[in-house]
Amino acid sequence: MKNKNLTRQIDSRSRRGIVLLLTLVVLVVLSVLGYTLSSSLAAWRHRQQYIIDYQAARYGCDSAARYALAKLQDINTPQLIERPNEPDFSDLFTLNEVEYKQLLVDWAANKKIYGKVESSIDTRDTNDTNDVNGLNRTGQTYNITSAADFNDPDSLMVRGPYGPSWPFITQPVEFEIGSAKVKVEIEDENAKYPLGWMLLDDEEIRREASAGLETFCEWMEVNDTQIDSLKQELKGISEIKTFKIDFEPVTTSEKKETKAVTIARRGRRSKGSRKISPKQAVEEKITIPASVHSADFVKLFHSSLIDAEPLARPTIISGTRKESALKYMGLWASSKVNINTAPRQVLESAFTFGGDADRIAEEIIRRRRIKPFADIEDLRKSLLRYSDSIKKSEKYITTASTFFTVRITATSGVAQASTIIAVTKNGEKIEKIAVISGREAGF
Repeated sequence: MKNKNLTRQIDSRSRRGIVLLLTLVVLVVLSVLGYTLSSSLAAWRHRQQYIIDYQAARYGCDSAARYALAKLQDINTPQLIERPNEPDFSDLFTLNEVEYKQLLVDWAANKKIYGKVESSIDTRDTNDTNDVNGLNRTGQTYNITSAADFNDPDSLMVRGPYGPSWPFITQPVEFEIGSAKVKVEIEDENAKYPLGWMLLDDEEIRREASAGLETFCEWMEVNDTQIDSLKQELKGISEIKTFKIDFEPVTTSEKKETKAVTIARRGRRSKGSRKISPKQAVEEKITIPASVHSADFVKLFHSSLIDAEPLARPTIISGTRKESALKYMGLWASSKVNINTAPRQVLESAFTFGGDADRIAEEIIRRRRIKPFADIEDLRKSLLRYSDSIKKSEKYITTASTFFTVRITATSGVAQASTIIAVTKNGEKIEKIAVISGREAGF
């Protein structure tokens, strides 16, 4: 009897154990399913939110692009400012953060280094509504309203040729479009080294351009191996298409079929109409603007044919500045350098075509702070002893920029959209050269 009771107790405990085990298994399975479902739901919600955020950012980016082009059209010619009592922007790319801070301290402590300090100079100006080059301007003169605080060197800013820091022609503008925060920056592409010079079809000129590229790269701490690699990459591009300083429009023919001509039959017995001539193929001449060549090179320069990583490597990076070779390099098919707005290493590369490059660059930097050069003849008269060198370099330089890039970045939530638009500007006329959107615009 006792054995039977013991057996029943064991069976009962075994059943309860099995039930408990099954319950635990079910709970574990439900927990796993619940976690998987909640994770999938969270991921789905994240994807949906990202799509919504990206659409908002993309809309903000596109809207800001139209706004920026309309405002740029209002600026007939970006106006240069005189900076006789300020440090020049030309050599900032060589200064590390300690040297840059020391420059500001010396500027604040010893005004005689750059001449008499005028109380009307505001080097802290970040968004002057009266800036003639500004997107938010309200007046027609470059008007500064407050004085620089020379007791606080950290508040000082070395201005570029147009007022904002180099290479901007206007102070970057930030605003909101819906849920997107948008930033618009307009850069002077004629202030940068034109990479297209290495693709010129004249072999003798290409040797001089090669020397100029080496000068530029050495200033920017690009080593010999990287320079040789870049030259090989550019040689490959030149085999696809050669570059010219002044491209010409392309005239081509296109065949079009004319419609069959019909005529109504006359007479009481005539019905309908009859064809009197069949369809004919007619050649029509079409003129394609010269900008199509620039667009071709924009595609080539931004393709995998060029390894931009070594050029984008920072040489100096801090909270306020980031320097790299790519920052000073024109990848948008510009062909001339503005001597009023280019920094030292770009100037020396431009005058390699004529010689005396370092001396001419030094003279230009010293003189343009006081008064920008009006034209090339003004440069020749001012630097009369270098007139032969200037003449040889004349077709590679200018005194007024016409080539710009408009960079728009829009952020909404965790999504970001970017667009860069390359344009040429002649008075109020703006011509789009190329547009790059998406990840490629963030290089």
